Amino acid sequence: MSIVGLLTFANFNNVMAQDEAAAAEATEQVAATDEAPAADAVVAEPAAEEETVAAAPADDTKSFHQMLKEKYIQGGAGWMTPVLLCLIFGMALIIERILYLNMATTNVKKLLDGIEENAKKGDWKGARELCANTRGPVASIFVQGLDRIDQGLDNVEKAVTSYGGVQMARLENNMTWIGLFIALAPSFGFLGTVVGMVQAFDDIETAGDISPTVVAGGMKVALLTTIFGLITAIILQIFYNYILTKIESLVDQMEDGSISFMDILVKYHK
Repeated sequence: MSIVGLLTFANFNNVMAQDEAAAAEATEQVAATDEAPAADAVVAEPAAEEETVAAAPADDTKSFHQMLKEKYIQGGAGWMTPVLLCLIFGMALIIERILYLNMATTNVKKLLDGIEENAKKGDWKGARELCANTRGPVASIFVQGLDRIDQGLDNVEKAVTSYGGVQMARLENNMTWIGLFIALAPSFGFLGTVVGMVQAFDDIETAGDISPTVVAGGMKVALLTTIFGLITAIILQIFYNYILTKIESLVDQMEDGSISFMDILVKYHK
């Protein structure tokens, strides 16, 4: 019986030891399972922070319109507004001149061929109607000459020359004002620069210290007004030169057309 009891007690201890080992393993597995999400959460947090940091610059990006508005405000409305007005009025006059000059362009060769066809038949009235129905300064000059066809070729030539000067002046209309705005835009910019520099020195005198923080405001006004003034002048100057080129082309047409027109009159007028 003693031997049987000892064997039974030994088996019972082995069973208890196995049960405790199994329970310990289960506890370790549960703990490992609980730690895994925590580790994943720890890893996920830096990733989320990196995504937030990466997304932050996208929110800070500004459109060109917003940047231009911001720089305009920083430059000071008192000095930036005159520069802006120069750009607006200058571009308005430029658009008007471009439209006028494009409408004043005439197919001179076709017009002269039509005048010559009527001149061969002696139909000077038909030639005049053809010129009157054609737009442009060249046709207007021919109308003035044909109105005086009965007064002799000398009077016709004088009329063509005189009215050519009138048409040339009309082509150059408003060019003086465009030139004025080209000169005013950088002048306002430089004036803002001078005022900004004075403001910077006043701030230095008040603070008693020459530091970037003290002079930054005045220097920014100085630089921004100069930049915007020069940009405005450059834009207006480019269109101004384009208009001058267009006017020169039309003047050449007027001169060449007038010479050919007089040749036709000399050839067919009796």
